Amino acid sequence: MTVPKPLLSLIIPLLNEADNLRPLHERLTASLAQVGQPYEILFVDDGSTDASPAILEDLFRRDPAHVRVIQFRRNFGKTAALSAGFAHARGQVLITMDADLQDDPSEIPAMLAKLDEGYDLVAAWRVDRQDSLDKTLPSRLFNFVVSRLTGVRLHDFNCGFKVYRRAVTDTVRLYGELHRFIPVLAHQQGFRVAELPVQHHPRHAGTSKYGAGRLLKGFFDFGTVLFLTTYLKRPLHLFGASGLAIFGVGTLINLYLAFLWLLREVGGVAGIGPIGTRPLLTVGVLAMILGIQLISIGLLGEMLRYFTFRPAEEYAIRRVLETETTENTTHLQI
Repeated sequence: MTVPKPLLSLIIPLLNEADNLRPLHERLTASLAQVGQPYEILFVDDGSTDASPAILEDLFRRDPAHVRVIQFRRNFGKTAALSAGFAHARGQVLITMDADLQDDPSEIPAMLAKLDEGYDLVAAWRVDRQDSLDKTLPSRLFNFVVSRLTGVRLHDFNCGFKVYRRAVTDTVRLYGELHRFIPVLAHQQGFRVAELPVQHHPRHAGTSKYGAGRLLKGFFDFGTVLFLTTYLKRPLHLFGASGLAIFGVGTLINLYLAFLWLLREVGGVAGIGPIGTRPLLTVGVLAMILGIQLISIGLLGEMLRYFTFRPAEEYAIRRVLETETTENTTHLQI
């Protein structure tokens, strides 16, 4: 059996969502029929231990023209599931959505229309989010901090419902748990990012795999993203600036102690005790050592970057306009 190459690839990462898979497939099929473009639904089973694998196999048998399944040997995490989906998707426009039916498949046509306005990535914004406070309050704090510090003005970085052009998923590299920062990484590469308010529903069945505990992990991952997008190509600016500041504090402390020593030993000023037993001297010396170490780390980072430098990684090309010449003809290649 052969099928036409799809234009749209729906990527659905999932873990133990057996009760949601059949209604999700039905709603996706109905919504994509309205779009009128060839599509595929790529389910990525992230090590489910319930009936999800059997249901996915049945969906594939019933709808082999559209359903594809990737099954992990064990649970590797959502970032790994999305990376596998991006790598195996055959469409030019990729759509990611969770399998819990909280995101509404009927929003897909509007998301695609927003993408057609000239954007490269459209993120869904769950304006009226139907989740408990232990998920919504940490998420609001997280979204506020990330938006302000990165300059990517989105209200809902954590929402898994997004639409991408193929160039975005081919360019952005994911590892760890960086999936929630794809808009930030895409923006850093020069892609145009937008968001669209969507309807959000209570969970249809099953239990959530996430909670307030992921907030701390999210901020650690955010630190990684800030470094990757801000200082990866100039490590001395980060380590050198902080090292110089700490070294300067240590130098001022030691100059102050040296001044006291001169007053006591040379000037004969009474009431000034020896400086060798003061804790402040230890602080000053350690600050200078730490400052030198940080500056050295920055210089080592610059050296490593110099010897591993690849010019092609310094930019992301949208398209090339050039004239290709042959012996007999000349034509414009885009």
